[in-house]
Amino acid sequence: MAQKISVIIPTLNGEPTLTEFFTALKMQDLQPDEILVGDSQSRDNTVEICKGYGAKVLTIERSSFDHGGTRSYLAQKAEGTILVFFTQDAILSSPDALRRIVESLSEGSKVICAYGRQLPQHNATLLSAHLRNFNYPPVSKVKSFDDRLSEGLKTIFISNSFAAYMKEPLALCGYFKNGLIFGEDTCTLGRLLKAGYKVSYTADAGVYHSHNYTVTDEFKRSFDIGVLHSSETWLLETYGTAEGIGTKYVRSALSAIVEKKRYGLIFDWLLRSGSKFVGYKLGRCYLSIPPRMRPYLSLHSFWWNNLPDKVV
Repeated sequence: MAQKISVIIPTLNGEPTLTEFFTALKMQDLQPDEILVGDSQSRDNTVEICKGYGAKVLTIERSSFDHGGTRSYLAQKAEGTILVFFTQDAILSSPDALRRIVESLSEGSKVICAYGRQLPQHNATLLSAHLRNFNYPPVSKVKSFDDRLSEGLKTIFISNSFAAYMKEPLALCGYFKNGLIFGEDTCTLGRLLKAGYKVSYTADAGVYHSHNYTVTDEFKRSFDIGVLHSSETWLLETYGTAEGIGTKYVRSALSAIVEKKRYGLIFDWLLRSGSKFVGYKLGRCYLSIPPRMRPYLSLHSFWWNNLPDKVV
């Protein structure tokens, strides 16, 4: 029986990138059977653009948006047997990208989820581009629960900016957890691997997607990672700590600066590395920080304002 493909996109004021997103999607040699958008009450032309490209748009109250809960809601509404998640600013890099990520799924071999390569955008800084190349190398790989022994926390690295899942096993594992600050994809992959499934990193299926974070942004994102690891302690207990990955990245970033002879970036690199370290450590002990201060330390400040009852 032929698989039915649903493309799922949460949106919020996505007008600057959505035309380019849908143009790239329309150029794919494999077309989805459904495009499902969950829009958080955008104030620009997001909804009109999405509908113009044939998407079905569901409205999500902005105050109730949740990284996991909203995606679970959209997944349950989707008609497809394969669900391909995007963010609104992830632009498919080649006409075969959607087909390649879908083809990497294989129920017989228990590969029931996959994520694609994220390439730096044309305006990416050296450090932003290096981060993408560090996290998304050019070689594909299938990972299972056993790989945690050699790869640690890297085993459950995944991104819903461009990821595909078989709907039935995803549903059996409870879709995506509601109420997380972010990292809903990582937590779900952790559960899927524990259940005996596998994930494919499909390097020949790519999107252009990167961010030129400021030093403050780097601190806040690392703080949020620390909050996630503090609240979901089973991730570290099962797959290992994050410190080893951070050390490898710091060394590789310095090597990239030296290789490109961009020595003026060394101070910026030191500042960013220290900012990430401090942010992560503070996030790990966020319960000791006065509640009124936590939103100011976080890249997802809206999440702290909706803690009492996270529902879609």
